[in-house]
Amino acid sequence: MTSTVRWRRILPMAVLGAATLILVGCTTGDPAGNSTRQPPSPTGAPIEAAALSPPLTHLHGLHVTADQTLLAGTHTGLVVIDPSGATTPVGTSDDDLMGLSGLPGTDTIFASGHPGPSSSASNPLGLRVSSDGGHRWDNRSLSGQVDFHVLAAASNLLIGSDGGPNLLISSDTGGTWTRGAQLIPRTLAISADGIWAATEQGVVWHSTDGGRSFVRIAAPTTIGLLAGNGAALWAVDVDGYAWQRFEGQAWRKHSWIGATEAMAVGPDGTVYAATSAALQVLVPDR
Repeated sequence: MTSTVRWRRILPMAVLGAATLILVGCTTGDPAGNSTRQPPSPTGAPIEAAALSPPLTHLHGLHVTADQTLLAGTHTGLVVIDPSGATTPVGTSDDDLMGLSGLPGTDTIFASGHPGPSSSASNPLGLRVSSDGGHRWDNRSLSGQVDFHVLAAASNLLIGSDGGPNLLISSDTGGTWTRGAQLIPRTLAISADGIWAATEQGVVWHSTDGGRSFVRIAAPTTIGLLAGNGAALWAVDVDGYAWQRFEGQAWRKHSWIGATEAMAVGPDGTVYAATSAALQVLVPDR
């Protein structure tokens, strides 16, 4: 099932609480603040596309392991997506993995959500961790307390949202948590130059202090999805165009890939964009 999002004109956001959001470059009209500028033409194209067989039951997140295996968090557990489009369940867990992320280029993955029919785990799951690509899972923290719908991970840092007013931040790979900035993201990503978030309105925010505060960033268009790894940051806009940005550089329009439910950047820079029914593979255009 392909999810759809209704995008609405951005509303003013206030600074709330001790964890601050810093607004810069605010404009009226276009949420990205670029109403008079025409977007650049695409510079690349997907190199591969495949229909998924069988299709997934709700796609919630993607992760690329050390050997370039593509993992998908779904309503019925973890699934491997082969480059051909073939999908295969991983392990025996049938938990509803509402949030999925992992340490880039490793077999360590984190998930949250709800226990499946065969599970006796607490509901919600809190944060669970697997060090073998999803074959075995352990409770890490917040069992029975938190259902992360959005997660991002890099090194020892995890940042997530359960829909509450504040982000949750961990600096010890999910063992303990503190409250971060007041922000409800639709998507989160971590790259070499900080943490990135986009809201339901498509506004992009950037943090360089581990998620305690965010500054609004002028994006080239209305952003619906983010993914990062190392110096690379990727986005998909509401019109289905993929954008790439490398540390210290401007956004570049890459290619049209259509509606996308999840995206991940592999250790070699290859980008995987998917819906519950299809996979597209992109390579950076430098």
